Amino acid sequence: MAIIDPQAGRPARWVELGLMVLALAIGLYAYLQVGLATTGSPPSGMVSQLGVLVVLALGVHVVLRWRAPYADPVILPIAVALNGLGLAMIHRIDHAEETAFASRQVLWTMLGMAAAVAVVIALRDHRRLRRYTYLSMVGGLAMLLLPLMPVLGQEINGARIWITLGPLSFQPAELAKVLLAVFFAGYLVTNRDTLALAGPKLLGLQLPRIRDLGPILLAWGVALLVLVFQRDLGTALLFFALFVAMLYVATERLSWILIGLLLFGGGAALAASAFGHVAARFDVWLNALDPEVYSRAAGSYQVVQGLFGLASGGLMGTGWGQGRPDIVPYANSDFIIASLGEELGLTGLLAILLMYLVLVQRGMRAAIGVRDGFGTLLASGLSFVVAFQCFVVVGGVTRLIPLTGLTMPFLAQGGSSLVVNWMIVALLLRISDAARRPAAMTGDLPIGPIAPTEGADAVSLRPAGDDANPTEVVRLP
Repeated sequence: MAIIDPQAGRPARWVELGLMVLALAIGLYAYLQVGLATTGSPPSGMVSQLGVLVVLALGVHVVLRWRAPYADPVILPIAVALNGLGLAMIHRIDHAEETAFASRQVLWTMLGMAAAVAVVIALRDHRRLRRYTYLSMVGGLAMLLLPLMPVLGQEINGARIWITLGPLSFQPAELAKVLLAVFFAGYLVTNRDTLALAGPKLLGLQLPRIRDLGPILLAWGVALLVLVFQRDLGTALLFFALFVAMLYVATERLSWILIGLLLFGGGAALAASAFGHVAARFDVWLNALDPEVYSRAAGSYQVVQGLFGLASGGLMGTGWGQGRPDIVPYANSDFIIASLGEELGLTGLLAILLMYLVLVQRGMRAAIGVRDGFGTLLASGLSFVVAFQCFVVVGGVTRLIPLTGLTMPFLAQGGSSLVVNWMIVALLLRISDAARRPAAMTGDLPIGPIAPTEGADAVSLRPAGDDANPTEVVRLP
């Protein structure tokens, strides 16, 4: 078993502050360019809207200095930069369509950053979440199925994924993915030895026992239920992929990945043949340029217009405020990637995707460096959620895979997604603080090989999955 020998971390808040200035400058420049291109002057709401972002971002930075001084210095600036770019593009679409979604998005940004601050302050140790493993399961499944309730649930564009409380609407599946990630981490860290070691071998693969297939079959069944009753392909795909990915991280068994792919492929084929709305998604994907599919209701018009927008952007883009992204339906939410690709071009779009890549990499780095199995699984699961959601959204817009209805983290217009993604950032910051903090400051023993004394057995320390104490001693032959 590989042994990680982490170096003593050091606070890097000044590095974070420098990157924060750059991140805020990106959003400010984007806003300014939109105003100059569309009206010839700076936008009237730039000071108020971006001023809120500046104050909140610096406030989160101050809280990290106080409560998580060893947290990763790159995660927060990337989230701020993406949030700022999203606000600028939503403002640009507002100008073209005469709407006011940018102001509403600023309010959701305030709530999201406030939720992140609350998580960092209230959660002193991420391992406390393990106490609520099964409570998180109940809460996650309740959130996932809440839109099916006749009074609260609301159907929009054929998908029943929203709940309405007075003037507010919320997508509870966004919060469900965090709760289920906590449940999966707590369940798998307790049962990973059984899942990893027991079972027969077939063609070089370590297969699980039949009774150990229960969790993955349950996840498969719930994903299909979501797909059938809520008509939400994206949530079903994300939920099932999250569990299979965390299962692989916990056990390092390729057989779980193969079983998961077979189950999802079979479920998708069954749903496509049995349910019309799923078959329509596949028809739009495979025959988007067919004139009949293009012109019919709920056809491929949105997908094709998004492709035309990406093509017109070319390599360098038309420039902020100089394209026509408003031609595409839902250009500020589901298809904001097409809007950014048109006005920033392939170069700008790749830069945005690289920021997501760095964000996921820093989350995975925290997962590798943290000293307990629960933190490793939770950080890897949350990082995978961000990565997989980006893949599904970009793949749907570029017609690599069928459209799913998921939104791009931090960029797309939508309150529930933005708030939950800021909570994910806060959890990653908390786990990275534990991973980078010197062991002596937390009372933990150092992880790494210890040179044996003369006449004694070699002793090594490795992460412990089941105990609150983050290390255990293993005697080597």
